[in-house]
Amino acid sequence: MIDRSILFAEALGTGALLAVIVGSGWAVEQMGAPEATQLFIHAVVVGVGLAVVIATLIPFSGAQFNPAVTLALAVRGRLSVGSAAQIAGAQLVGGLAGVILANLTFAAQIASVSTNVRDGAGRFGGEVFATFGLVLVILLLVDTGRESAIPAAVGAWVTTIIVATVSTGFANPVVTIARMFTDSYTGIEPGSAPAFVIAQLLGAMLAVGAVRVLIDEKERSHV
Repeated sequence: MIDRSILFAEALGTGALLAVIVGSGWAVEQMGAPEATQLFIHAVVVGVGLAVVIATLIPFSGAQFNPAVTLALAVRGRLSVGSAAQIAGAQLVGGLAGVILANLTFAAQIASVSTNVRDGAGRFGGEVFATFGLVLVILLLVDTGRESAIPAAVGAWVTTIIVATVSTGFANPVVTIARMFTDSYTGIEPGSAPAFVIAQLLGAMLAVGAVRVLIDEKERSHV
């Protein structure tokens, strides 16, 4: 049985991440600023918030907050399949709680199904790229013993992909699922979600493949 403190840290961190994502979405909507300004503010707030949450909780669970990352760590042999499944479950519970909290904070319905359609090949490709980069950054920093750089690096990457991808860089299956329950700037309608999740898992596995080339092949060449 996995340590309950790990599951609690993952639920807490994922909840905080979703509260920041959805809360900042509600906030920029209420500002009435131009769309480009809204996107920039949202990107900075999410990136900084994520960096803070990771830096705070990384000693307790590794601060994964993302089933794509958890899956990649399991494939790399750093987590058992059972532990990965439990962590993903905790992430989902925390993510849904974070959305509910953000909705309540901004006096919206506790949970409403999003009508924000996000489809098309460009968004699918954007999610593959965004998740590939995110998982690659984390795995390379872990495998090279530079975990202390993860908060800043992940926060910076997430800020970047929110602006640089047409999908606005969800890069996280739990984030995708949880954002179905907020009919706001940050929501995603349920019909669009499966393609996002498939793209994210594909991106994660491509990142695992890239790490095998970069790390494992290099190690074998020095034997």
